Amino acid sequence: MNKLLKPLGTLAVIIIFFSLVARLLSRGETLLEYADANPEIAFATPEKTAEPAYAAQAATAEPAGGAGNGNAPSPSAGSLPAPTVGAGSESAVIYKEGFSYQPLSDDVIRRITGISYPVEKETAPLLSFEAVNIVSDKGSLAVSYDDLRYMNVLYHNFDGEVATGELICNKKIAQDLAEIFYELYINEYRIEKISLIDEYNGDDTASMEDNNTSCFNYRLVDGSSNLSKHALGLAIDINPFYNPYVVFNKDGSGRTYISPEGSEIYADRSRDFPYKIDENDLCYKLFTAHGFIWGGNWNSMKDYQHFQKVPD
Repeated sequence: MNKLLKPLGTLAVIIIFFSLVARLLSRGETLLEYADANPEIAFATPEKTAEPAYAAQAATAEPAGGAGNGNAPSPSAGSLPAPTVGAGSESAVIYKEGFSYQPLSDDVIRRITGISYPVEKETAPLLSFEAVNIVSDKGSLAVSYDDLRYMNVLYHNFDGEVATGELICNKKIAQDLAEIFYELYINEYRIEKISLIDEYNGDDTASMEDNNTSCFNYRLVDGSSNLSKHALGLAIDINPFYNPYVVFNKDGSGRTYISPEGSEIYADRSRDFPYKIDENDLCYKLFTAHGFIWGGNWNSMKDYQHFQKVPD
């Protein structure tokens, strides 16, 4: 046993000797020595981190709907909050996937200035295209860029395919439109197309003839000197070719004026035809539930495509 312990003791002494030499050469230190030398770090209590702040909150309830006949709104129409992406009133808002609105970007402003949104006479020659909407004093306009919102919505076109539409509207009705178009979408309500009026060079007649659904266009009421609610972004026209604008006894001539041209057959609302907006239609029910006025209820004229709202 003594013969065995002697070489083990010698080996232990050698190991300790070389360990000390290695530490001296490397100027190393044990964890305990490091802790003794740096107590404020080694023995500090970690601070609690703040909970993450979420910019958007998903809605917890889904509106009822799905494939339907388009005659009755979902019970939840207008009942869900709008989750916000970002902070503050100038943030983009996502109501549902595919349904959002946000302040006008520089790109959108460039697209509409001189077409649906007026440009000053001095600035018009600087545009890369010929302006069609020119004013002498931009400060006199009834609506600013900041008053408007750019929207994306999903919809079912006349072929039953899902498409993405874009609208510009007043910020005061942006949430209403997001909710309404979502309900139309989940009920598979058919809309032929939804494009900015700028795609038609600001020509409202051309847009109606193409059955385009649109909202903002800084213009006068047809045949008058009054500013249209479209100029404020507070009115929208839905499937306008099938829901024309009708003026009875225009200019006292006894003539009935119907626009757009070619839609005269659809001015007869006693007829039954697709895409007709009347008081039994889902579109009518949703818009009026959100406080919009329907042009089809006017007396001296009928604007069957038209819904407008004047917020409080």
